[in-house]
Amino acid sequence: QVQLVQSGGGLVQAGGSLRLSCAGSGQSFSTSAVGWFRQAPGKEREFVARITSTGASSSIADSVKGRFAISRDNAKNTVYLQMNNLKPEDTAVYYCAAQRISPSEYKYWGQGTQVTVSS
Repeated sequence: QVQLVQSGGGLVQAGGSLRLSCAGSGQSFSTSAVGWFRQAPGKEREFVARITSTGASSSIADSVKGRFAISRDNAKNTVYLQMNNLKPEDTAVYYCAAQRISPSEYKYWGQGTQVTVSS
């Protein structure tokens, strides 16, 4: 069993930065790939980033490449999403997820955190 607790997020002006954290409980968290997704009002959930269990490899969606970065600290059981140069179109609820089943299916999900970017 893995529980994910998200923190960070909030309201920021365009061009600003935020860092989201996803803290996982349970030994299996450190051996799980972790992904970040987001869902804007009226839109489908969208992949943002993913990182392997060791952190040796990661992938970033084209829509945020060059602005967002994913990292993890397994000693702290935490995965981070650093978001720079934020744009109004980044406004969404962001979710972290662990134990990948398929590219968009994960077994465990965080509670979600709102990110709002004002223009």
